[in-house]
Amino acid sequence: MPSERTLRIASAIVAVLGMAVATYITIADAGGGSPVCVAGGGGCETVAKSSYSHLAGINVAVFGVLGYIGLLGAAAVKDDRGRLAALLLSVIGFGFSAYLTYLELFVIDAICQWCIGSAILMTISMLIAITRAAGYLGALPPASPDMPDRQAPPESLD
Repeated sequence: MPSERTLRIASAIVAVLGMAVATYITIADAGGGSPVCVAGGGGCETVAKSSYSHLAGINVAVFGVLGYIGLLGAAAVKDDRGRLAALLLSVIGFGFSAYLTYLELFVIDAICQWCIGSAILMTISMLIAITRAAGYLGALPPASPDMPDRQAPPESLD
C-alpha cells in the first residue's frame, strides 16, 4: 500500500492535469469555439455545440474545473476531512463524467477526446481517493510541534 503522502501527491498531480483539461475546454467555449480534436473528425465540435455541453447556461467543463480544484484542496489535507472530501468529490465527478460519456456515445453520437481525457483523470482520482480512504480513514496525521499528543500510526503516514 502506498503511503498516504504518495497518494496525496498522486491525487494533486491528477487534479492539476484535470484542471488543465477542463480549463482548456472552458476557454475554447468562452471564445465561441470548441476544443480542437487531436485526431480530427469534428467530434469535439459536435459535442461542444450540443445542448448537453451546458447546464443552466454554464459549460459543464466549469464544473470540472471546480471539482478538480476541490480535489487539489482535499489532497492538501492530511486527515479524514481530506480523505472523505476527496472520496465524495471524486465519486460525484466520476458519476457526472460517466453520464456525459454515455451522452457522447449514445445520444450525441460523437466523441470529444478532451472530455474522455477528463473522464479518465476523474476515474483515476476516484481510484486514488478510494485507496486513500480504505487505507487511512481513521488514522491520525503525524504529530506536530503544536499538537505533540497526536501520534501517527505505524510508518504508513508521511
